Amino acid sequence: QLQLVESGGGLVQPGGSLRLSCAASGFTLDTYAIAWFRQAPGKEREGVSCIASTNDGNTYYADSVKGRFTISRDNAKNTVYLQMNSLKPEDTAVYYCAADSSGILAITDDETWYDYWGQGTQVTVSS
Repeated sequence: QLQLVESGGGLVQPGGSLRLSCAASGFTLDTYAIAWFRQAPGKEREGVSCIASTNDGNTYYADSVKGRFTISRDNAKNTVYLQMNSLKPEDTAVYYCAADSSGILAITDDETWYDYWGQGTQVTVSS
């Protein structure tokens, strides 16, 4: 079965850290670009970060997370990570990863651009 599975969400205090994982099964991630999105209640989905295919390696961060979040991949584990530091209450959302077979660095609101989506993992930042 071809799928993406996110994990690593949870409840954390402001200023804390979490590492989200996006693991693929049924296909290998190294040629895919992987994007992370988040959606808070009552808000539109926001593109947070993207990493191009392994051959490219470029990354993108939304201004809202630049300097605090880091995206990376571990091809041996067929997994992409989103390290989130200095978390703020406004980071609270469901986080999704998506895989794009073009491999290029791009992040778009058009969900049909992506070949696979994960089911989401909840991140709550609260004291």
